[in-house]
Amino acid sequence: MVYLVNGERTPLLLRVVPNHIKTLASSGFGVRHWQAILLFVGMMINYFQRVDISAAIVPMTQSTAGAPSYNWNVSEKSLILSSFFWGYVVSQVPAGLLAKRFGAKIVLGTATAVGGVLSFFHPMAAASGWESVCVLRILTGLVQGTVYPCVHTLLAKWVPRTERGFLTTGIYSGAQFGTALILVTSGFIFESSLGWPGLFHLSGGLSLAWALLFFWQAANEPATARRITKTEQEYIESLTGSNSSSQSMPVPWIAIFKSPAFYGLLAGHCGFAWGFYTLLTQMPTYMNKVLHLDVKSNAFLSSLPYLAMGVLCLVVSPISDVLTNRGFISITTARKLFNSIGQWGPMACLIGLGYMTADQKTWAILLLTLAVGTNAGCSCGYLINHIDLSPNFAGPMMGVTNGIAGVTSIVAPLVVGAILTEEEDPNQWRLVFFITGAIYLVCNTLFVIFGKATVQFWNEPTSMSSTIALRNNFENDSQTIAPTTVKDNRF
Repeated sequence: MVYLVNGERTPLLLRVVPNHIKTLASSGFGVRHWQAILLFVGMMINYFQRVDISAAIVPMTQSTAGAPSYNWNVSEKSLILSSFFWGYVVSQVPAGLLAKRFGAKIVLGTATAVGGVLSFFHPMAAASGWESVCVLRILTGLVQGTVYPCVHTLLAKWVPRTERGFLTTGIYSGAQFGTALILVTSGFIFESSLGWPGLFHLSGGLSLAWALLFFWQAANEPATARRITKTEQEYIESLTGSNSSSQSMPVPWIAIFKSPAFYGLLAGHCGFAWGFYTLLTQMPTYMNKVLHLDVKSNAFLSSLPYLAMGVLCLVVSPISDVLTNRGFISITTARKLFNSIGQWGPMACLIGLGYMTADQKTWAILLLTLAVGTNAGCSCGYLINHIDLSPNFAGPMMGVTNGIAGVTSIVAPLVVGAILTEEEDPNQWRLVFFITGAIYLVCNTLFVIFGKATVQFWNEPTSMSSTIALRNNFENDSQTIAPTTVKDNRF
């Protein structure tokens, strides 16, 4: 039996589940929140590993006191910046399958520790030549490819759908805060006695420390968590939509690849990846060569856009939850609305940025900050759409979309390297920004057309009973109706 909410079909069976939602969501600090904090810090640490080369590439190729420098040309630097994604793409799908089979905790913790060890070897690799740095970045990409599939696997087990916007976005905002932190501190590290090698040593040490904490405190699911109450466990498990036996369920690849909603999600992911990583890898160079900012100012100002994005992530996510939980808009509409803010907003900023010169530093920095900052909308768009479509297979799906999107992250720096024959030429940078804006336009348009935020039929095995199938194959784009029992309000 179904009824319409916000013009969309929703099984009535699910409407009688929660009045405890409001009480539980607003109650005290729970184990799920501690797991979210662990993952937030983990995202920060893992982004140290991937961003440190983007910050360090400028002083590595400039003569500075107390640190070695190397005469790498634009093409060689582009290869170094893009080589991370060669390994990153390869490991995405295997990482999702490993997380599903053996548990995300062991996979993510081990990968972060290995990445930390690799960070220590970057200065040694640079002394051997840019080719050695590329090899090390490929290996770093291989272990970093586990992050998003593993985190998505954990989110599908830990985050109730009524808190999906805030907790998921809060965790993933660690990527932006990590990027901002490493960029803002890098200038001081470069000018210290440590020099640019100190940045890689810092990344390595923090990665190893976090991995130890994660092995000690993290859990694959509520049922195996320490100190979790029975009430919180039942609350989480009733609102995640993830089957407790999903580890043994085969991934329905054929059904996934036949789904138009999956391709809408894929387009949204690719658009974000192209724009985000183009700016991430090229912003320090743009600020140095076009805006003529020194290394210390460059590092500080490069961090502002990611700080803005991190803060805005924490602003847009509760807005999204309020709009959907109170039934003002459907979840599908919310995903498309915020993803459009996150991609069409930056598109407009990049068009304006294409006409900035060194004499307009303030406006250029403002547009760069807005271009990256408004990407925050995507955290409530495509980024959590994997869990909307299939809580049981969110990790493997993230592996596929992040892997394919990673290809665009490889191509983007190479395209920039081919265009920028003169790094000081604003006209060449204008072409880079216009191409990025066009990709934002096309990819988000496809997400708006094909995207959905409904649990797909292939989320559950075909042998399920019709009653359970009705419960799980639901259209979750609706407000929830609360139960009235005292028991439901006890958490």
